[in-house]
Parts: sequence; structure tokens; C-alpha cells
Amino acid sequence: MLLTGWYSFLDGEATAGDVLARDAVRDRLDASGIPCDTAWSPVFKPGALTLAGADPADYTHLVFACGPLHGPDIAALHERYARCRRIAVGVSVLDPADPAVTGFDTVLARDGLGPARPDLATVPDLPPVPVAGVVLSLGQGEYGTRRRHEDVADRVVDWLARTGCARLPLETRLDSRDWRLFGAARELTSVLARLDAVVTTRLHGLVLGLRAGVPVLAVDPVAGGGKVTAQARALGWPAVLAAEDVLATDGDERLAELWRWCLSEPGETAARIFSPGGNALLTALDDALRSHL
Repeated sequence: MLLTGWYSFLDGEATAGDVLARDAVRDRLDASGIPCDTAWSPVFKPGALTLAGADPADYTHLVFACGPLHGPDIAALHERYARCRRIAVGVSVLDPADPAVTGFDTVLARDGLGPARPDLATVPDLPPVPVAGVVLSLGQGEYGTRRRHEDVADRVVDWLARTGCARLPLETRLDSRDWRLFGAARELTSVLARLDAVVTTRLHGLVLGLRAGVPVLAVDPVAGGGKVTAQARALGWPAVLAAEDVLATDGDERLAELWRWCLSEPGETAARIFSPGGNALLTALDDALRSHL
């Protein structure tokens, strides 16, 4: 069998629901001992089997899983794989007379054709992965020629994308007019407290992550060290890397080493028992004010 879906088309979308539906079908076929391949968009999975590379002569059946049945891409499937028995499962039928629908030998719809049925994405068992808040700084022009912000951010996010964690972009800038940003500091800290880790190039990404009791992998984007390094030192937090460390040849390995520590029991414990020391500055302020009264 050849498994297909909207994730198979060059200009299609690989949504989480579509891919989970594909996983459900693949798992059922595997359990039944039926060999199957999956055709992927070369944009989503470069190097994987594509529709162009999946020779129709190699298959007796084609299964299309999830999504709406309409449009020229699905019509092209019927033409290319005309010799195969074609089955659509977990799909939405907008128009039962559409050639994209009638071209299938069997349509097992989730809606639009008979009673509605639960989506296939409800089926696969999904072990959780770590959830990391990502707080990056791309500004700070005051550091001049010492700025490595863009290069460091590119290296960090490229590495993060290969860790298998769930990444949540976060912004420390508050704006009550923009629903995509937090309107109050406690909204951000409430999100941070629900994470497994924070990866940041910002001072307040480090501070607020630790304040929430979450381990933080901090990277200083300033050559020679800037305020992120200074704050990590002041807080006694060990999981910090210099820009030079991250941009080095073994930068990925250094990031991975601290990442493993952050997610380990010692790292989680260190963050959980972290005690902020900001009151020291307030005490110094009290002393400064008294001296001028």
C-alpha cells in the first residue's frame, strides 16, 4: 500500500492532525502485516519517498488519510494511480459528486457522507516530549561590534529544531493591544511555570525562567560576555554558554550537554530550589535613599 494525504503534495500542508491520521493508518497496517510506504512532500521531508518517486506499478492499493476531498491534486492521484484500488479514510466530503471523491473505490468519511465519526488523530498513542519556551533577543544595538545576536539565534534555533522538543516562542515585551503578546508580566510567568525548560539569549528570559522554577539554558549573544553572563554569575546559575561557545565547531555538542543537564533531575532540582536575590538591590536602594535624606 501507498499512504498519501495532503502532506504528500508539493504545495500541500503537513498538519499535525493529518500526520497523526497517517500514523494511525500505518500502525494498523503494520499490525496486520501489510507492507506500506508513505509519500511525503519534498518540502516537508527532503530525501523521503515522494509521489513522483512512488511508481504506481509497485502498489496494489493507495490510501488517502485525513483532510477534505477536493481539488486537482487529488484528481491527479486518481489518474496516476488508476491501476490501484484507492481508499479514502478519515476525510471530509464537501461534495459527494466531486470527481476527487468519486474517484475513490471506497470513502470512509469522518463527515459529509453518512453520520460523523471521530477523527483518526484521536488514535495514536503519543508519549510527551519536553516543552521549551524560547526567548530570543535580536536587538541591543548598544553592544555595537560585539553583537552576535543574529548568528547566535540562528545557531540555537537550528539546533533546537533537531532536539525533538516542543518549542514555544515567547516574547518578554508586553503589549495590552496585541493579543499575541502578554499584557501583564504575570501572564508570561504563568506560562513559564508550565514549561519543562527555557532556552534564551535574553537576560530576563534567564531571570524569569528561574523565578518560575524552570531550568534555563542561557546563551550570551555578546562577544566576550554581556549582561546574560553577568546575571548568570550573580544568580549562581551554571547552564550558560558564551556566544563564542555556541558559534564554535562543537557548538551543538555544548548546547546538547547543557540541555541534557537542564532536563536531568539535578537540573530540575537546581531550578526548583532556586532562590532569587533581587532584594539585595532593593536593600542597596534603601541605603542610598537614606543617605540622601
